[in-house]
Amino acid sequence: MGVGQISENEFASLTDRSIKETLKEFEQTGSPVITDGEQAKPSFATYPIHGMKKLAPDGVVIPFADGHTRQLPKLTSGPFKYQTYASSYVEKTKPHTRLPVKQAVISASAMSLLYPQEGISNYSREQFIQDLINESASDIRRCFDQGAYNVQIDFTEARLAIKLDPSKQLLKSFIDLNNKVLDRFSDVERKKIGVHTCPGGDHDSTHSADISYAELLPYLFELHAGNFYLEYAGEKDKPEVLKAIKASSKPNQKIFLGVINVIDPRIETALEVRDLILEAAGTIPLDRLGTTDDCGFSPFADDPSTSRETAFATRHSRPNGFPT
Repeated sequence: MGVGQISENEFASLTDRSIKETLKEFEQTGSPVITDGEQAKPSFATYPIHGMKKLAPDGVVIPFADGHTRQLPKLTSGPFKYQTYASSYVEKTKPHTRLPVKQAVISASAMSLLYPQEGISNYSREQFIQDLINESASDIRRCFDQGAYNVQIDFTEARLAIKLDPSKQLLKSFIDLNNKVLDRFSDVERKKIGVHTCPGGDHDSTHSADISYAELLPYLFELHAGNFYLEYAGEKDKPEVLKAIKASSKPNQKIFLGVINVIDPRIETALEVRDLILEAAGTIPLDRLGTTDDCGFSPFADDPSTSRETAFATRHSRPNGFPT
């Protein structure tokens, strides 16, 4: 090993300790549902392909407003199969808490970006999509089998899709693909499946905040999910967002609004969070309203922009006992 490197066993030990610390601190906030903070994931987006050999580095590039980029790898051969399922994180988390655990998984639409535009010899896009639907559905199913209270699908590319394709054909194809996964579950199960969307949050920058949220929401609520976790605190035109939610959401869909802006280093006060909730309650019935954070705090391992201390300080600003 080189300078500054550690073994896999040492890394696993540090990760386990970090998860336990996160769960303990999360419990102390009074939240009725908690997560492990995704401490063990290489990133929220790439955990299913971590360690996969049949990848090339020159995949889709995602530009952020501050000038930095993220680049996905691309698949070089089939068949496509997850290397890691999110249920493995639930398995590590459940023994260390008595509280219900929410588990995040990556969307099928995000994983679909791995297939190269030039195609793959002897492995058609149609074959890949079928494998992807199977694996994505299995990822969710395994989380429930492992005891997850609910599952959140990270659909952060939704708003970006409109930026890349203003005709919204790309977004519509993403919605259709994700619904094919969701339709593998019963109505009762889908009440425990949610979808998260935001304009990205990486190194305190975004990739699609310049796209009107109101353009996305009518399409987003066509997803066959029971819960929707929406970035909100960072929005400049909150009345417009609430108007779009009222016009587009369905009575059986619960709305969890982000009340913590995760790319703003300032820590919100409890009164500020209260006011956001009261404003939203004027539009969204209380039995359909919950709270969340706008996005993950520093969702990539090389993003040190938000400390653990800051993340938990903001969590104490959210109301205890409120649906999360």
